[in-house]
Amino acid sequence: MSDDQAFHTNLMDGMNLFQNARGRAFWQEMFALLRGKSPDLLSFDDIRERLRLHEELYRGLQDIPVDKIRGSVGRYRDFTSTFLPRKNEMQERWSRVYAVANSMLGLPPIDVYQVGDVYFVRDGNHRVSVAKQIGSKTIQAHVTEISTPVPFYVGMTDQDIDAAGAYADFLDQTGLKQTRMHHQSLRLSDPSRYPDMLGLIRVHRSILMEARGEGVSLEQAAADWYDHVYRPAVTAIRKYKAMDAHPDRTEADLFLWLVGNLRDLRVAFDEFDDDDNREVLVSYLRSHGMEVPDDFLADDHNPAELSIEYMERAIVVAQQQVNGDPDDGGR
Repeated sequence: MSDDQAFHTNLMDGMNLFQNARGRAFWQEMFALLRGKSPDLLSFDDIRERLRLHEELYRGLQDIPVDKIRGSVGRYRDFTSTFLPRKNEMQERWSRVYAVANSMLGLPPIDVYQVGDVYFVRDGNHRVSVAKQIGSKTIQAHVTEISTPVPFYVGMTDQDIDAAGAYADFLDQTGLKQTRMHHQSLRLSDPSRYPDMLGLIRVHRSILMEARGEGVSLEQAAADWYDHVYRPAVTAIRKYKAMDAHPDRTEADLFLWLVGNLRDLRVAFDEFDDDDNREVLVSYLRSHGMEVPDDFLADDHNPAELSIEYMERAIVVAQQQVNGDPDDGGR
């Protein structure tokens, strides 16, 4: 059989496979809509805006997993979420790509953006669609990585992406992704509480400006707050393995809980001598349904090491302060 005949045969096979794939696209879309889910691929522009993505770095030609290609730069509505073709007018081009894929030439590399663990097609949507239909595990791609300040991975729901976007917005506002590039996680389980965390930083900023007698930017305050308040608190949380009893929560969750309850804790501490502090704190934690780690009970170190004096003052100032950012004299 000549090359022309082989190509023609593959082209006909591709047309049949296209119609089969388009039929399955209909059912996939219907099932997705009935379950209240989007049948579309992820939109790169949407994800870039929600996660505050900026910096790009070309990573070269690579073999990438086909099942991690989940989005497109401009054609995210032309295919279903698994790259099944939606439009009948795509048949000829799709079938020709299929014929090339089954020839001696094989598919040329595609171009993709990589965000976390997910790939978005810049050029080569039809090639990805065909590769999926013929069962390819990998495909060659020119990869440009877009650095992300928050985790992004295959299988995230729209709610997960919203939560990641809220975290990215918090890091963007505070500048921590630049000033403390290797920061410990500040991710909260409840994204609606990032304003609470930002409020603490604003209080810290007010205290710094009062102490220094000069303007302090929000970014400078956030870096100082991270170094002298948040990171020491996380160190103590890890020392006592406080998260072991609450694997569904984050260290930032516990940090906010501690800040919210420190006034009660301080009152309890002031009512007893230092020797009684441990017993009082254990009683307090248990009365609020929190399991006390064994290491905490066994350690002879005073547990009141979370800068209680500082955070109590911050809470008092926060309660007295009118909502809104203080004067931006340091910007």
